[in-house]
Amino acid sequence: MGLPGDTATAVAPPSPVLPREPQPLDQAEHRGLGVVRRFGTVGSLFLALGSLGAGAAPVINPVQDLPVLRLFTRIPTVSLAMAFSGMGILVLSWLMLGRFARPASARLASQGQLARTIAMWVAPLLLIPPLFSRDVYSYLAQSEIVHRGMDPYALGPAQALGVADPLTAGVANIWRETPAPYGPLLLRIGGWLAPVGGNDIVLGVLLQRALALVGVVLIVWAVPRLARRFGVQPATALWLGAANPLLIFHFIAGAHNDSLAIGLMVAGLEVGIRRLPVRIKGDTPPPLAKGELLCIALGVVIITLGAAVKVPALLALPFFAVMVARRWHGSIKDLVRAGLPMALLFGAVLVGVSYGTGLGFGWIGALGTPGLVRSWISPTAELANLTGVLGIALGLGNHTDALVPITGALGYLVTAFVTVKFLWASFKWRYRPIIGLGVALGAAMILQINLQPWYVLWAVIPLAAAAGTSRFRVVATVVSAGLPFLLPPTGSTFDGHAYILPWAYGAAVLVTLGGLAWVYRVSPMLLSRTSPERPPVADVVS
Repeated sequence: MGLPGDTATAVAPPSPVLPREPQPLDQAEHRGLGVVRRFGTVGSLFLALGSLGAGAAPVINPVQDLPVLRLFTRIPTVSLAMAFSGMGILVLSWLMLGRFARPASARLASQGQLARTIAMWVAPLLLIPPLFSRDVYSYLAQSEIVHRGMDPYALGPAQALGVADPLTAGVANIWRETPAPYGPLLLRIGGWLAPVGGNDIVLGVLLQRALALVGVVLIVWAVPRLARRFGVQPATALWLGAANPLLIFHFIAGAHNDSLAIGLMVAGLEVGIRRLPVRIKGDTPPPLAKGELLCIALGVVIITLGAAVKVPALLALPFFAVMVARRWHGSIKDLVRAGLPMALLFGAVLVGVSYGTGLGFGWIGALGTPGLVRSWISPTAELANLTGVLGIALGLGNHTDALVPITGALGYLVTAFVTVKFLWASFKWRYRPIIGLGVALGAAMILQINLQPWYVLWAVIPLAAAAGTSRFRVVATVVSAGLPFLLPPTGSTFDGHAYILPWAYGAAVLVTLGGLAWVYRVSPMLLSRTSPERPPVADVVS
């Protein structure tokens, strides 16, 4: 048996968890969708123009040589206000787009309509300066190190390229002498791209953004397919997982390599389970379907490639093994039968990638590099800070620096506990394994000392494909709508210019409210109340 609707297995009976087929949007809703698309595109254009003066521009900013456009570099407060306005408009557009993706609605937008909407919102951001962080300049410098035949896991950009090198100049000071924390596959691809961009920072940024765009395309392809298997409306999953403002801001505008890692992870899961039978607990397991083992092997390979970009993708493999074990009788013997060959294949592929790229396993020793940064939104970092303040108040001295590794280790222990708990619960059919994966990834990301806003996408994207509860969607929506505004588009703290932020925020609020008033005037139905939820669906094997 294969996936319902698969042409190779069309004789299979309909899945008991297949989501209902929604009706297409009516004429009024089509008009409303058009308004949302245009409003979001205006937001993207505002953000694109604002990035010219409020983005994480290179040290030698080429925008300063462009007539008219260089004006934005001379009015940073206005540029920042435009960027914040664009962010606000995009977030509001995404919230209104959710009206056409509510699982309880009789009529829903199609996958094609949502994909085209995402494309419209993304297009203006493809050629802009990077936003929200300077990480992309680290990618360029580390890629150049690989291209020159040096070890990026032993040398930082300043040591390998020199401080005067234009690629080093764009790297944030804290990362100039630190090794690369990324997997060998990502750096080898960067090494191949490096001679194409050379010392042209603009072209290099665009190449890295194209690489991130590949990850977004994989997410757009995989998430609705996974959702259909798990009884979740594909439109709902696509809206929450792929049209998410955090994804647009940080994977497209910010060009973060998490995009490729997550894209490979969810694509690997989709390929791996596409031939598995869709089962309810207690069903008699059917015989192997044609191509089932091949799909499982391909899934393991693709997920391993994702882990060779960023290590967190590795968490998908044990939950994938549980999916395969539940495909049979769900016994410990089945888990060993599934997990052992998958582990051996994973090891073989990872060794092949590590040595095939010529970079070896030095990346393992560099995994702690990101922990040099303490994020103010990280629970573990803030726990260390608060404990340090308490120590000062009690006259014990400031021991914050000593507490950071302790709270960080505590975060890893909690992550391990959550992962094992949800693995076992998934194995015992209490949760879908992909839900367990999302929860485990959420713990792994949120409890890091260096938590960044886009890290939550590691949890939101797989959960969007399988979690059908309204409670999760509400929490994920609030988090995805609020987190983007905690990090300025410049990626800087505006030290010495604190007055810029409140003025920019204030102007952005006025512009965004004005845009919202226009939307209400042309399409009031976009701001109407929600419809009731449908009953939950039954659990399935994968």
